[in-house]
Amino acid sequence: MASTLSKDNSMNSNYPRALSSIIISFALLAVFISLASWILLSHPVGSVVRSYFNEADVGLRLGSQISEGTTEVDESQGFSAPSGNNDTLVQKPDIVNPEPTENREITGNGSSDAVSHKPDKGSVVSDCDLFHGEWFYDAGGPVYSNNTCPVITQMQNCQGNGRPDNEYESWRWKPSQCKLPRFNGSKFLELMSGKTLAFVGDSVARNQMESLLCLLWQVEVPKNRGNRHMQRWYFRSKSVMIVRIWSSWLVHQTSEPFGEIPQGVAQLHLDVPDETFMQYIPNFDVVVLSSGHWFAKQSVYMLNNEIVGTQLWTPPKNKKMTVNNVEAFQISVETSIAAMATHPNFTGLTILRSYSPDHYEGGAWNTGGSCTGKVNPVLPGQLVENGFTNMMHEKQVTGFHRGVKKQTNRSKLKLLDITDVFSYRHDGHPGPYRSRDPNKITKRGPDGKPPPQDCLHWCMPGPVDTWNEFVLEIIRREVEGNQDPAF
Repeated sequence: MASTLSKDNSMNSNYPRALSSIIISFALLAVFISLASWILLSHPVGSVVRSYFNEADVGLRLGSQISEGTTEVDESQGFSAPSGNNDTLVQKPDIVNPEPTENREITGNGSSDAVSHKPDKGSVVSDCDLFHGEWFYDAGGPVYSNNTCPVITQMQNCQGNGRPDNEYESWRWKPSQCKLPRFNGSKFLELMSGKTLAFVGDSVARNQMESLLCLLWQVEVPKNRGNRHMQRWYFRSKSVMIVRIWSSWLVHQTSEPFGEIPQGVAQLHLDVPDETFMQYIPNFDVVVLSSGHWFAKQSVYMLNNEIVGTQLWTPPKNKKMTVNNVEAFQISVETSIAAMATHPNFTGLTILRSYSPDHYEGGAWNTGGSCTGKVNPVLPGQLVENGFTNMMHEKQVTGFHRGVKKQTNRSKLKLLDITDVFSYRHDGHPGPYRSRDPNKITKRGPDGKPPPQDCLHWCMPGPVDTWNEFVLEIIRREVEGNQDPAF
C-alpha cells in the first residue's frame, strides 16, 4: 500500500514538470519565429544569396591574385596595391576591358601601327615607356670589368686595348616614368628558368650576346655547349641556355650564279625568312632579332625570284630597279617578324632590337669617319641627327608593325627601341682601341686624317649592357606584370 502510494505521488509530481517544459518550448518557438520574420523582412532571401555568391567570386579572384603576385586589396582607395609598394597602382577591375589571356603588348614609338592589349582584370597596369628618359652618371660603375669576363671579343675589350678613359662604362639610362634597375643576374636566371634565349643577327647581335654572358658570368660560370651551327652557353643552376645564331640579313641568302648575277654576289630573297635560324625556332622561348648594317654591303634584292634592286652592284640595263637598300631593310624586317608571328610551333617572346646607331663623323667607316676623343654622352640639345640612321629606324619600325599585323599564333612581340637612346652615346665605341697592339695609332696624323677605328660596335663593359637591362625588364614584365621591379 505504501509502495503504491509512493508511485502515485511520483507520477503526480512529474506531471507539472512535463507541462512546464512544453510551455517553455512553445515560448521559445514563438520567439524564434518572430526573430526569423524580422530577418526575412530586413534581408530578402534573394539579396542574401546574391551577396553570398558575389563574396565567393571576389574571394576566388583575390586568391588568384595573391598566389600570383602577392596583391592585397585596399578598399579605402578603390584599387588594389601590391604589398610593400604603395606607389604602384592597380587599375580598378570594373574599368578594365577583358582581353584574351595571351595579352600582347607591343611597345612602339607612337606609330599608329602600334598594338596594345590591356591586361586581364586585377593585373598591374603601367604606361611606362622605357625608351624616353636621360643618361646619368652612376659612381657605382659597371657590373663587371674586362678582367672578370673571359668571353669579350678583343676588338670590344676597350680597356684591355689601352683606352685611357673609362667614364663611358658608368653612364646608365633612367626612364622618365619608371624604374630600370641595374642588371640582376640571379633575377634573370630565375625568370628564364628552364628556358632558352637566342640572339639572331650580325656582329652587333654577338656584341649584345657577349654583354649578357658577362653580366651573368658574375653570378654563375656557364658551360660551353656550342656546336658548328650555333654558340650555346648553359647555366646549370636554373637550366638556362643562351644561344647565338649568325644571320646577316634575317632573310634567305644565296650566292650561286643567277642570270647576270655572278658567283659570290649575295642574293637576298626579301620575302623568304632565313632558314638558318627558323629551323630552330620551336626550341627557343625568347628570340632577340637584330639586323641592318649589312644592307650597306654589296647585294642583290629579290622578290618572287625576280631582281627588284641592288646595292653596290650594277643591275642589268633593261631591268628597272624599284627597291633600294633602305626599303629592302623594311621588307626583310616585315618578313622575319611575320615568320615569327605565324610560326605554328612558336608561342614564346620575340624581341626586335632596333637599329644600332654608329657614330662615324667626317666620313664613313672606310672614308675617314671617326669617333676619336669622345669621352662623354652627347648633351641634350647638341645631338646632330643622322639622316641615314633615322631612315633605317623608321623603315624598321614600319616593317615590325606590318609583320605584327600578320600574326596568327599566340606568341608575344616586342620592340626594343634603342636607336634614339643610343644616338647620344658616341663615347661608347672602341674607336682606334681595337687591338692590344702597343704600336697602334690612336691619334690623327699630320694630315689630320684619323686612324682606322670602330665606331659601330660597343665597348664592354659599356653602353651595350643597357640593352640587356631592357631585355631583362621586358621579360620580367611578361612574367610578373608591369609593376615596378622589386629587385
